[in-house]
Amino acid sequence: MTSTVLDPPTTPTRTTTAPARPAASAPPGYRRLLSSPHVPRLLAGAVVGHLPVSMAPLALLIAVRAQGGTVGLAGLLAAAFGVSAAVAQPGWAALLERRGQTVTLVVCGLGSAACFLALAAVPPAGQPVWALVLTVAAGLCTAPLEAALRALWPEVTCGPAQLRTALSLDACAQEVVFIAGPLLVLALGVTVGGTAPLAAIGLLGLAGTLAFATSRPARHWRPAPAAPGPTSAAPTVPVGFVGPLRYPGTRTLALALLCAGTALGALNVLALAFAEHDHAPALTTVMPAALAAGSLIGSLVYGRLRRTGTLAGHARVAALGLLAGLVPLLLEPAPAAAVLVAVVPGLFLAPLLINVFAGLDQVAPSGLLHTAAAWMITSLGLGQAVGTALASTAVGAAAPLATALTGAAAAYAVLLLRRSTLAPHGPRPRTTANNAPARSRPMTASRRACRGRGPVADVRRRT
Repeated sequence: MTSTVLDPPTTPTRTTTAPARPAASAPPGYRRLLSSPHVPRLLAGAVVGHLPVSMAPLALLIAVRAQGGTVGLAGLLAAAFGVSAAVAQPGWAALLERRGQTVTLVVCGLGSAACFLALAAVPPAGQPVWALVLTVAAGLCTAPLEAALRALWPEVTCGPAQLRTALSLDACAQEVVFIAGPLLVLALGVTVGGTAPLAAIGLLGLAGTLAFATSRPARHWRPAPAAPGPTSAAPTVPVGFVGPLRYPGTRTLALALLCAGTALGALNVLALAFAEHDHAPALTTVMPAALAAGSLIGSLVYGRLRRTGTLAGHARVAALGLLAGLVPLLLEPAPAAAVLVAVVPGLFLAPLLINVFAGLDQVAPSGLLHTAAAWMITSLGLGQAVGTALASTAVGAAAPLATALTGAAAAYAVLLLRRSTLAPHGPRPRTTANNAPARSRPMTASRRACRGRGPVADVRRRT
């Protein structure tokens, strides 16, 4: 998931060309950002193209159970999709950095759509082996839209303040994915039923991916040369898609998201267990949507706060809040109360993700930002898959509850015990998609629009 930043990107004092604003002016708002060239299309394409990630696990769970399959099979398919989608992201991100965005994204979109359409023709409960093969293939073809958008934001925004606004809006948009996705699965299940929702998932993902990949910023984006890493001990950025994981701070953030993802994956199975126990099928989709709604609210509120303190401290508080928000589920509340309770951990999930992705600007090498962001997405997805698998080992709510609480507690422990690895490091030159320093970047339509908002001046930014 993408996110906003806590403070201005943590680079040493330097001079860049940016639009000057009066000192008393407020940071750029969402309305101004959405009026910028290309931004609405990029956001819409990323949201629609990312819908399969939130829809497929639930659609597989419901399809298997509707055909009389076991909870174990349903959990296996959902976990297989999550694992395959997660492990493929760093590889696709590395390909983005070598070959550009359009070709990579189109190939992923076509492959994913083909797999989901084939999966819709195979009854998962009746042909589990073929269903597993196609599920894994669909996951492997998941387009790296989040990593691609993360790299494009600096190209379509005007300076660090609007970049922060863009990352906050991006985080909100991704929460819309996890609100709309479960509700779309529920609507499709009621109206058409069967495996038709799986076909719809493939077509929606393809439409969004093509809209993003054929946009002007994606077509004109070019890989940036690798810049030195954030530590003096590692002057050369490690090559390969595992390069970012050689930095301790990146490993800390990835491990924290792995643990948090375990809690999130368990919650999907917990929703299914509550739905079957209370004979309320809608809980299967409404509880995950409530969690995402809470995360959307948390992202909007957190983005408006004037924050003090360190990024690592904010992340720890958010992880602790996520754990505390899960505790009331131990009471196994009634359906209506369960939906309300599911909102609470979401309020802290968004700030956790925001600070983790913001941390990439401090701990990841600039030349591998695509891959570093993809590793965060991979860690979260792997955690969700692990949580889904562990929570599906027994019937009832006990296993998913224990898995969710353990995962959230582990995320907090990682951020607490490894907090020293998240301290900002030394110089990290910023490169652009045009392989040129920020001051000499070609004047795109977005940059021309920035110039029209006021005189251009050299603005010194200090960490």
